[in-house]
Amino acid sequence: MSDGPVDWELAQRIATGIAKRNAAPQSYHYATLAPDFERFTAEAEELVAQTTGLRSAMGAARGRVADRPMWIEANINAFQRLLQPVGEKLASMHKPGPLRSLTGKASAAEVGILLGWMSSRVLGQYDLLVIEDENPQDQDIVYYVGPNVMALERRYGFPPEEFRLWLALHECTHRAQFTGVPWLREYFLGLVNETIESVDPDPEVLKAAVKRIVESRRRGEDLLAQGGLPVLFASEEQRAVIDKISGMMSLLEGHGDVTMDRAGAGRIPSAERFARTLRARRNSARGLTRLFQRIIGIEAKLNQYQAGEAFIAEVEAAGGTSLLDRAWEGPQNLPTMDEIRAPQLWIDRLSVDPTLEAASVAGG
Repeated sequence: MSDGPVDWELAQRIATGIAKRNAAPQSYHYATLAPDFERFTAEAEELVAQTTGLRSAMGAARGRVADRPMWIEANINAFQRLLQPVGEKLASMHKPGPLRSLTGKASAAEVGILLGWMSSRVLGQYDLLVIEDENPQDQDIVYYVGPNVMALERRYGFPPEEFRLWLALHECTHRAQFTGVPWLREYFLGLVNETIESVDPDPEVLKAAVKRIVESRRRGEDLLAQGGLPVLFASEEQRAVIDKISGMMSLLEGHGDVTMDRAGAGRIPSAERFARTLRARRNSARGLTRLFQRIIGIEAKLNQYQAGEAFIAEVEAAGGTSLLDRAWEGPQNLPTMDEIRAPQLWIDRLSVDPTLEAASVAGG
């Protein structure tokens, strides 16, 4: 494993070491997390279904409380599955030896630092990967990172039962999206795989990226704000796919936040304070932390929440929830990033009656 494109064992050791250094002491209250999230995950799933009309085709949601090393391990496993095509491509291009081993260790350090840093901030995550030949008990899980949840509850005085249900609502909304919209999971993973499989280690790609950065700086543009280094070093074809993913994720994240608020109305009195506090927390990063977020694309992801919510508000103002629900009809109805930024473009596109349009074309 160590003589490959990524030394995954080393990546996991680095990430876990960082996570443990930043770990907060646990208290006897930690034991309440597992039964609470089991109960709240089931309740949240039903509230989300009532609010959105989306019901999972994969059965009841399963919540799992993870510590930071467990969350890291789950994501390392997901990365290994997703990045296998890249690993095979790079392995076929480079013979085993010191250079390939060094590259694997450098990549491991990058992945390890990223996951180690994120493990202290992530509150919940839905595992949307489903691999047919793997243990189903380790898949399709809603994760809650226990130490991080408790740290926020202590720091801000959040009522635990309200806050835990509030988190469960957001993650169960994502599960409902990916398992209640029949085509969405496969479409999303197809886009991810398309991006990964088009990775090109040719040095000319790096040169083109550097040229793009220089030219954008001369124009006064900030390319890091569009998605960090992953977007900067993407090819033109990859950027087109990333744009599709970004538009889709903006919709999903915005829909997650909107659904969380609506499904929890009357059930979570502190919801507005939770949202306000976490929004301020997202925007409070300074110095090296802020730069790190920009470089790896976290800042762009955080912007998806706000952009998605604004998109949904304008769409529903124009046509109600029935117009927004048209986004779930098929991949062709998902908004692009241009449409997320200017919702009227999507409203105009989706407001066209396809039968009238077809009749117009047939009639010449």
